[in-house]
Amino acid sequence: MAAHQVRCLLMGGQACVFYGAAEFSRDSDFAILADEGNLARLKQALGELQAEVIAVPPFDPGFLAKGHAVHFRCRHPECAGLRVDVMSVMRGVDAFPELWERRTSLELAEGTVCHLLSIPDLVLAKQTQRDKDWPMIRRLLEADYFAWRNASGEEPHPEFWLREMRTAGLLIEVAQEFPGAAERVLKVRPLVRLAASGDETGLEAALAEEEREIRKADRNYWLPLKKELEALRRERARQ
Repeated sequence: MAAHQVRCLLMGGQACVFYGAAEFSRDSDFAILADEGNLARLKQALGELQAEVIAVPPFDPGFLAKGHAVHFRCRHPECAGLRVDVMSVMRGVDAFPELWERRTSLELAEGTVCHLLSIPDLVLAKQTQRDKDWPMIRRLLEADYFAWRNASGEEPHPEFWLREMRTAGLLIEVAQEFPGAAERVLKVRPLVRLAASGDETGLEAALAEEEREIRKADRNYWLPLKKELEALRRERARQ
């Protein structure tokens, strides 16, 4: 991706590995800028990886614009079997130019610069109906919080933690340490009031209900997309 100057942001499990919230991920997931020039560069990069589309939908800008992911399997000997997934639109997540402005950039050992979704954007992208995403969200928030706790001079992110944290005990800790931030976040996340009062039992129940509602919203978002995928599979079978 870097060699072909593809404008993309690493997300998914691999990004969580970089942020210290996961130990392993089988796939490489990218948010991409889906304009004509960038898609042409992406095709060149995928060609060098000998990557082939392995499922529906096909690699087409129209499907990316609707929110579909396009899935590839690499055949190049140095990365044989690696799966690469690309998306350009995600539920509840800003458009790519805004994501790019907030990106995290890391230089790898050999000098390659890797661009990742910022932690707040990665958390939003992970708020899906899938069971595996919720423990990852929890670990992302905990890793960010403890990185601040353990590093003097680091800037705290109390409003981000209060908006997204899923660990009841830590949420109570943050709400009581940053009461001004807690008061501001109440408008968008009322359960913070339970954190501010130290009601851990009530907070855990509210967090569980919040998760159920977010999962439901994601299922509803994907219903028409899944119907379209099923239609594509039936068409492919007929052909």
